[in-house]
Amino acid sequence: MTEKFNAAIRIATILSDGKSKRTSVEGTTVFEFPQNADRVQVVGLRGHIINLDYPESLNDWSRVDLKELVWAEPQKVVTAGKIGAALKQLASEADEVIIATDFDREGELIGVEALELIREARPEIRVRRARFSALTKWDIEAAFANLVEVDYPLAWSAESRQSVDLAWGAVLTRFLSIASNQLGRDYLSVGRVQSPTLALVVDREREIENFVPQDYWTLSARFQKEVEGKPIEFETHHEHGPFWARREAEGAMAEAERTSRGLVKEYIQNEREERPPPPFNTTMFVAEANRIGFGAAQAMKLAEDLYQSGFISYPRTDNTVYPSTINLRSVLEKLRDSPFAEEAQRLLGQERIVPSRGRTQATDHPPIYPVQGVGRDKVKRQDHWRIYELVVRRFFATVAPNAVAEVAEAKIDLSGQVFLAEGYHLKEPGWRTYYPYWTAREAILPPLAVDESLDRAGPVSLREDRTQPPPRHSEGSLIQEMERLGLGTKSTRHEIIKKLYDRKFIEGKYPRPTTSGRAVIEALEDHAQRITQPEMTAHLEADMEGIATGVRAREDVVRESQQMLSEVLETLEANREAIGQEVEAALREQNYIGKCNVCKEGNLTVIRSRRGNRFLGCDRYPACRNTHPLPQMGIIQSAAENCPECGAPMIAHTDRGRTTTYCVASDCPTVREKNFIGRCEKCGDGELTIRHGTYGKRFVGCSSYPKCDNSYPLPQRGLIVPTDQRCNACGHPVIRVIMRERRPWVLCLNMKCPAKDGKRRKTNGKGGAKKAARPRKAKPVPVVADVPTG
Repeated sequence: MTEKFNAAIRIATILSDGKSKRTSVEGTTVFEFPQNADRVQVVGLRGHIINLDYPESLNDWSRVDLKELVWAEPQKVVTAGKIGAALKQLASEADEVIIATDFDREGELIGVEALELIREARPEIRVRRARFSALTKWDIEAAFANLVEVDYPLAWSAESRQSVDLAWGAVLTRFLSIASNQLGRDYLSVGRVQSPTLALVVDREREIENFVPQDYWTLSARFQKEVEGKPIEFETHHEHGPFWARREAEGAMAEAERTSRGLVKEYIQNEREERPPPPFNTTMFVAEANRIGFGAAQAMKLAEDLYQSGFISYPRTDNTVYPSTINLRSVLEKLRDSPFAEEAQRLLGQERIVPSRGRTQATDHPPIYPVQGVGRDKVKRQDHWRIYELVVRRFFATVAPNAVAEVAEAKIDLSGQVFLAEGYHLKEPGWRTYYPYWTAREAILPPLAVDESLDRAGPVSLREDRTQPPPRHSEGSLIQEMERLGLGTKSTRHEIIKKLYDRKFIEGKYPRPTTSGRAVIEALEDHAQRITQPEMTAHLEADMEGIATGVRAREDVVRESQQMLSEVLETLEANREAIGQEVEAALREQNYIGKCNVCKEGNLTVIRSRRGNRFLGCDRYPACRNTHPLPQMGIIQSAAENCPECGAPMIAHTDRGRTTTYCVASDCPTVREKNFIGRCEKCGDGELTIRHGTYGKRFVGCSSYPKCDNSYPLPQRGLIVPTDQRCNACGHPVIRVIMRERRPWVLCLNMKCPAKDGKRRKTNGKGGAKKAARPRKAKPVPVVADVPTG
């Protein structure tokens, strides 16, 4: 059994030398092949096929006492019936089952869950475990040649976490949602780890808001020295650092300007070796991926894909020390079959390879490193390639020699005022050659001598500045802070942040709390502060680790957690009304856009339909039925101003870093101008404009609808810019689509445009007869329209 379908394909291919046959058992794909006198069958799970949940009798939010929920025993529910049936049928004819799921807490539990179903069909079946850190031929064959026992304490640790998180999530979510009247699709999700993580974001935002900037002044002076006949200038800064009083800074400047020559009081120059960065563990990897533009959850998903393809090692690890079992030269040899061949060959030329080490040495998995050299023909998607390159280059850096820098420091006296100069020159780039993500700034400082006299180049400079608030967390730095505080695990931290985004508690590339996210934390801090602090969650995380190592009993840990939750609930219930009012008021503020432009009495607010689609509606419904469509993606906020043309409220829509502000009224002249595409060629009377359908999807439609049903589909992402051009190939309207991730492209709206048909035929022709024989689901093809160039 493997954890996922892709892993099943790869393991079956490796163990059968590519000769496995695909069959179906109970509607589940199984890979089968002979091995000696045995018949081997490989089946891929889809993660957890058994989940914990409460019995149906406890699912009525309005009737179930939350105190009862605290102590309730969850049930195990099979969520993949076909896979479960296939496992039972396969087990009835098998002598042995080998669990080959990912080797971590979740993977061990996934395997044990499946084992429970297997033993229902065959209790006496023999069970063994294959552990591996990469889906390569060598790793898989070694794992299956050295099978071990199942680590039940590790699985029990993960199951206990499920039970604990289910109880905390269910109780806190139901309490907060009911107290603030946020039911149905608008419920407020709160969790054991989510709450203190959200509190970190809120705390940082308050630091920024409460920060009081302070003025300060700095002094700098430039000096000049002639070296080999060429004058070299360099900059120095007053040794005092920032002056917090302007008068003091001006006095120092006046003293320094009394002379035009400086005297070197001290000069030190030496070489400094710079060690390479440590190998990637999960937290370091996510932080670095975030620095080059990937969200935490996105980076982990891409790394998981690369792992399942056999390109990198397992991406969930705490280890920052390469184990002795990894042949580093062999890894470099494999990378010679990649675009990084030249760099790999250069590193292979080292007489001795001494890898860098981090602080954490674990025994579960090695650090993240490339296990196969591949080219762009194998890793075709740009995002996957960028992550693969990041992993390769980090590995290169860890086995590369130290960098060597020449550093120098000098103290220069100007009429009693001492100025400091620093020089930095990278003499031997070493590992920096292979890891371009960290840049070293060079600072020029020519060779000096004590008591040497220097010319001042220009006047002494006085600069006024202000202290800055602390920066917002990035997703990477937030994960690092979570690790430091013991919040979550290497496998769950990125998922926690994603949940906070999905629940609309945080927003933006650099997470900042929404009104509702802040309201939840502030209400809990006022009345149940324990939930928002990391100590309790970190204590429970340590308990889970105790279960895995066998020093804690899972029953004791779950009971201790239930006691904590019971005490927290008692505090919450005592403050139910105040908490509900605070959160409810904040949500009203967050969803408020402006006064209704029809009835003038109600408020336009963001509302979600039963299907989960959002729109603007008047809160006086049904007395006022005014509604306006909204984009279904991105952040919607009030622009805090009314349209200067028609007086209706305006909204600010932020999607993928781009913010546009526009009027909510579809009949407003500014909206018409922005959305106007051209005259309708079908009816000749109406106008083609950008519109939104029932479920929020945008399209181009005729203003004469329903009399004229002319319409065109539109891409759902990107900024649509109308043009006055028509396609030369078919005469239909042409638009420009501006995407943040790619260059703008020109699109003919006609899906049956002859130019697009020609493009498709050309694309299909490259694939040959074999590819053409495998039909795939059709996707819209963005084609550059044949437009007049003027």
